[in-house]
Amino acid sequence: MALISLKRFRFYSPNTAASRSLVMTLSKSLNFISGQQKSQNYSSLAMRMLYSKVKSRYVFCRNNHVQLRIQSLSVNETMHLCEDPGNSPISDNRWMDEQMFFKKLKGLDTSKEIFKFLSSLEITSDIMASAALQRISEVEVDDNSLKNSEAVLENEVFRALCFQFEYESSKLSNTGLFNALQALIKLRVDPQSSLIAGLLSESQERLVKGQLTIKNLCDLGETLLELEGPSCATLEQILNHMQEKDIEMWSPIEMVMVYRMLQMSVREGKQYQDLLNRMNNVTLTIASQLSPKFMSIILNSLVVLRQTQAFPLVITLCKHSVKHVPYFTDDELVNVLEAFLYFGHCEQIFTEALETHVPKSIFTMHPETVSKIMKYCCQKIILSKPIFDAVAEVFISDADGFTTNQIAECIVPFGTLNYLPPSGPLLFGKLESILRAHFSQFQPHTLLNLLHSFVLIQCYPVNFLAKIFSPYFLQQLQAQPPGLDRFVTSQLTQLFLTATLECPFYESWSTEEIRHSDAGLTAGEWKRFCISHEKYVLCDSMEAC
Repeated sequence: MALISLKRFRFYSPNTAASRSLVMTLSKSLNFISGQQKSQNYSSLAMRMLYSKVKSRYVFCRNNHVQLRIQSLSVNETMHLCEDPGNSPISDNRWMDEQMFFKKLKGLDTSKEIFKFLSSLEITSDIMASAALQRISEVEVDDNSLKNSEAVLENEVFRALCFQFEYESSKLSNTGLFNALQALIKLRVDPQSSLIAGLLSESQERLVKGQLTIKNLCDLGETLLELEGPSCATLEQILNHMQEKDIEMWSPIEMVMVYRMLQMSVREGKQYQDLLNRMNNVTLTIASQLSPKFMSIILNSLVVLRQTQAFPLVITLCKHSVKHVPYFTDDELVNVLEAFLYFGHCEQIFTEALETHVPKSIFTMHPETVSKIMKYCCQKIILSKPIFDAVAEVFISDADGFTTNQIAECIVPFGTLNYLPPSGPLLFGKLESILRAHFSQFQPHTLLNLLHSFVLIQCYPVNFLAKIFSPYFLQQLQAQPPGLDRFVTSQLTQLFLTATLECPFYESWSTEEIRHSDAGLTAGEWKRFCISHEKYVLCDSMEAC
């Protein structure tokens, strides 16, 4: 493990009895300038280092990466090699325990605070320094862009760290090397820079020598996927190394990392099916040890990799997921539900867990999670009144947060499973207002499915029939897959005949009369009209329903 001195750049090699250290005392830590000035007092070794390796300045490129460019270094004192007296740096009073360091680092929320903290330490390990870079990337990167690039990239401490990682990469621990590499890429440092190229070269050298653990292999794989995509040739070497490992000795987190890397790199998994079969078998034995997050990731990977032959594993994960239902995040629960839908699996105990959890948590759930729960219930033909009633309530109070597809996924199951919740009038009143405001935003087939589901629970969308049966809308239906096939034609026929038979007043109206009435009747007139016919009719005032 390399130790880093931020003020004097002291490098320690643990393999020598008396470590030699390179000391560069700077007036300011790596004070880069763009001029061509040269110091007259450098030794020949120092001059060679100055021109062959030395310093880098970070400026933005057009591609939003950070470009490294070689420039001169302003140094006020001589660069020289000196003997370290053999004192252990870990016993130095300037050294901070790693656990204390990580605890302190976790509480810092800006790059300014992190740099100030690092400046207070003269000596730190490469693992701690790389962790600091990772924390900076966490707090400063938003939507793949730096919030305050100048404050980060022009900071002297940041440049000092980058310099040491670049020119002492061979002395870094595996953890320090890969953590730094991932953080720098996230901070948009140019992949073509000598810094990234040097770290990648060192990584690949250690890969060839077989010096990397499973975690290291996954970290390198994810880095290469980020830089070069699935076509990267080195990925095959990484996966071949993984196949040589003893899978039974992997920890749950290592298993999850490999699943995720395979998901990102090989997709269907056919090329590495033997590796996947072995992993699936071992995962069966550790399913009870998996956290909610790990279980969600593995299920999602099984879907992406199309592991239909791993059905015993899916069943086992489903049973063990029951205890995690209250603790899944929204994204994790969506992954779990999508996996059960993909593999066609359903467990009564899982449904019961949902029935307990959803009514209590639905008002804090993301709309995508709510719609996925309803899709799961619909496809598995699960009529759960606690879930359906809760969904109706959240839709009434916050329908504007749902997309058109999410609206359809939430509402269609009510019709498909023939259930009208106690809050039905308010629910369809909300739908009425949404359809009036956003009718054109719905995809044609989505809209037809939605309106067709209404009639199954005796809610007749007469206000929208003129639009549905207009030549323009029918042309839209025909133009988009599956077009006007037998199923779609059946839906249109049922929609028209049901509305005509159940609403006699509609049959006598022409299209123009419908449009006129749609625009002319007041809310009170519609209410009296609907009450007199005793039907759920989608109209201006759904209080009547």
